[in-house]
Amino acid sequence: MADTVIKIEDLYKQYKLGVVSTGTLAHDLNRWWYKLRGLDDPYEKVTELNTRAEKGNAEYVWALQNINFEVKQGEVLGIIGKNGAGKSTLLKILSKVTGPTKGQIKIKGRIASLLEVGTGFHPELTGKENTFLNGAILGMTKSEIRSKFDEIVAFSGVEKYIDTPVKRYSSGMYVRLAFAVAAHLDPEILIVDEVLAVGDAEFQKKCLGKLKDVSGQGRTVLFVSHNMAAIDALCSKTLIIRNGRVGFEGPTQEGIKNYFADSLKINEGKAIADFSRDMERYGKLVRIEAIEARSQFFWREPLELTFSVRRIDRNITALEFGFGINDTSGLRICTFESGEAYAFPEGSDTLSLKVLLTEPKFVPGKYFIDLGVRSSTTTLDHIICGVSFEVMEVDKQGNHFGFTQGTSISGYINTEGIVTQIIN
Repeated sequence: MADTVIKIEDLYKQYKLGVVSTGTLAHDLNRWWYKLRGLDDPYEKVTELNTRAEKGNAEYVWALQNINFEVKQGEVLGIIGKNGAGKSTLLKILSKVTGPTKGQIKIKGRIASLLEVGTGFHPELTGKENTFLNGAILGMTKSEIRSKFDEIVAFSGVEKYIDTPVKRYSSGMYVRLAFAVAAHLDPEILIVDEVLAVGDAEFQKKCLGKLKDVSGQGRTVLFVSHNMAAIDALCSKTLIIRNGRVGFEGPTQEGIKNYFADSLKINEGKAIADFSRDMERYGKLVRIEAIEARSQFFWREPLELTFSVRRIDRNITALEFGFGINDTSGLRICTFESGEAYAFPEGSDTLSLKVLLTEPKFVPGKYFIDLGVRSSTTTLDHIICGVSFEVMEVDKQGNHFGFTQGTSISGYINTEGIVTQIIN
């Protein structure tokens, strides 16, 4: 289609494990000999999947396999997945840092990439010189760069050091200037890896705002991050890379749910249900029918949750409840147990429990709720990320809650301020 700016078809990327300098010429000659005889590449046959956590025996590995997707003009595509899944390799291929082993890549427009701290910068050159160098690489004239220069410096916040060689910059200063250059020099396509995590909270927020502005101007953004709140706020579409393959492509909300279903583990070591439930294990005797909560709360505002469970087997007369709250990185923030079994109301197969956290001190952001119900010690139903809610930075009186990046939010719940009641 005319508005498609990136199209990838049957993309593969293969790497040799270990030290590349041993036997490389012999492998090349062997490949040439097989190709001359019309035979398949002998090394592809022994190549393994990109599974970071598992030790393999093959000499080669597929970092990417059979990647197919399109990105349209003005679209913000979030790319998520576990460490080592192949996300950065994909971006390096799109940025022409490395080439694919096979497959087709069609790109329409100039690309600016921010893949790691210092991408495209020469350490001996000053911040000002690197700005002009990057602009020239993007094909801009000196006058075009000069017209944007003051805006770039103001956004980066490193004006005091703009005439200093960037080798003397901190990693945060490096990223500030590199992002400012990439975002302001009018590329048609902007590629941003997890590098923004190096910046402080204030600058990350500033960058997300700029990325929204960039996409609003009709430019395309590819954004890799492990921060699901940022992915949710910025991206309309999400791609999940699993072991070098496309595991999901679709709406961001659904993509985040799929990501958490892959990533979250239960502390007790129980099996993980998918977003609905694992029908082989759960939901046969009783079934969780609803997890209700407001979508947004202000900081320290009472948080009310309602859980509803329907019994299928009437031999189940009472249930214990347990729920956990996770942040967007999958970290379990807190876990609560009912501490007692609640009986089904007489003549009813539905049991509803209302939980009120009277003064929760969550750091502003997005959170997900897991819910499990059990009878005695047997888990009968369990749902992961059944519902999400967001804690806002400003309360009803307009008071801001200040926080810094990296602040641990474990234990920020006032566990004594919990009220539970049965809803008749």
